[in-house]
Amino acid sequence: MKILMVLTSHDRLGDTGEKTGFWLEEFAAPYYVFKDAGFDVALASPKGGQPPLDPRSDAPDAQTDATRRFAGDDAAKQALANTAKLAGLQASEYDAVFYPGGHGPLWDLVSDPHSISLIQSTYAAVKPLGLVCHAPGVLRDAKAIDDAPLVQGRKVTGFTNSEEEAVGLTKVVPFLVEDMLKAKGGRYEKGADFASHVVIDGNLVTGQNPASSADAANALIALLGKG
Repeated sequence: MKILMVLTSHDRLGDTGEKTGFWLEEFAAPYYVFKDAGFDVALASPKGGQPPLDPRSDAPDAQTDATRRFAGDDAAKQALANTAKLAGLQASEYDAVFYPGGHGPLWDLVSDPHSISLIQSTYAAVKPLGLVCHAPGVLRDAKAIDDAPLVQGRKVTGFTNSEEEAVGLTKVVPFLVEDMLKAKGGRYEKGADFASHVVIDGNLVTGQNPASSADAANALIALLGKG
């Protein structure tokens, strides 16, 4: 079985002059959950090649067992440095799709037509679709088969307004994930700030924050019948 992980190619944190990208734990934890379960993991991004890493996610206080494992894994680093271009991929080639977060996706993947097509095709085919932290934001423009917002009427979670406030980026991000999911008709749920919280609705798996990454990946595997 093959799982596609889709990462951002965006590296600018709004107009702050600071860097952003994907959040390391949100990539590393699911990556090893999938690999350790025996899955073939493919990586993609809008521009292909090395996706930008949010430098804050590689700070000493952000390290986890998964990020430390990645730091010593040359094969994983090589795979990450050579992500495929999203435009050349088809949902039919994969058994499931997973989106790590970080703030980057809010600027590129949210409106990327290839990402939107991948999401819609994966969901319509009733294949597991997982998104964690800010990545549920990329569901903004995705539609269900009836042309309604994909999240409408579905239980979802994602980075909370209070979590965004806690990291001081409420006025920097293009939109707040919690507000958007509610505005699109999602049945938004949340747990305690920065604690693991995963919501499953059919084949849609969403995680609230970085701490939810491994649990979201395990939930996706369970939907594939290997959990």
